[in-house]
Amino acid sequence: MKKHTSILAFMCFILVLISCKQGATMNKKTYNQLTPEEEKVIVHKGTEAPFSGEYNDFFEKGTYHCKRCNAPLYRSKDKFPSSCGWPSFDDEINGAIRREMDTDRKRTEIQCAACGIHLGHVFEGEGLTEKNTRHCVNSISLTFVPDKENHHTAKAYFAGGCFWGVEYLFEHKQGIISAVSGYMGGHMENPSYQDVCSGNTGHLEVVEVTYAPQKVTYENLARFFFEIHDPTQINGQGPDIGEQYLSAIFYNNDDEKKTAYKLIDILKAKGYKIVTKVLPAGKFCKAEDYHQNYYDKKKQKPYCHVYQKKF
Repeated sequence: MKKHTSILAFMCFILVLISCKQGATMNKKTYNQLTPEEEKVIVHKGTEAPFSGEYNDFFEKGTYHCKRCNAPLYRSKDKFPSSCGWPSFDDEINGAIRREMDTDRKRTEIQCAACGIHLGHVFEGEGLTEKNTRHCVNSISLTFVPDKENHHTAKAYFAGGCFWGVEYLFEHKQGIISAVSGYMGGHMENPSYQDVCSGNTGHLEVVEVTYAPQKVTYENLARFFFEIHDPTQINGQGPDIGEQYLSAIFYNNDDEKKTAYKLIDILKAKGYKIVTKVLPAGKFCKAEDYHQNYYDKKKQKPYCHVYQKKF
């Protein structure tokens, strides 16, 4: 009897090992296969020879994506000739780039925020463009997608308290191309943060979400919005009190308006006392640069926005 028990236990152990191995394989992210030359730069943090890269002297309209995971990183409108020998950009797609101190403790390395590969380095204060920033990127880390091949994109506008947290959570959601902090709903033409905080402009802190409809629907975004803030708080969001922090959905068309009211009705039926306003979208004013990608820059997580399933 002991012998049979030992054999059975051994077989169970083998099955568990196989199961764990299969689970690990299924959970592992699938990336594009790289050549040895690409791996040398992208994975092992090498550098391609100056003036040798495919995109060094290249200025077609389109988007530059990560060679390994296809995440969009840079737009052609932000590329400029720097004569340094590598592709140069003075801005990034919001939330696409992660900055880390290089091992030499002198330079700042830039990585793909989605998969962590090495892209190059970022330099500031050179005065080459108005933005005073140069992302020096290895061509071999990039894949260029011409504008004519880019999929259709759409924009959605949500206000749910301090835009730092709303932006952060949308940026990290699948199907989102970018999330930008800004202002909407007021009467001043180009308000500053101080203007909005005064409470005299009528603006709310709003996040402009650019997304790929073939990957995520507007209703999915609206549901997510209701689940990352408290749509029942009437005077702000968490500790942030004031009219600029009110909950609102700014719709672009009747379909978005209907979707917003449909979700509100569902939540009310569940017992939530929703105070979210549903308003027509107006002019979106991008907030100051120091507000953009705030939590990623600070390497922090939102303190008053947490995902909570409601549907």
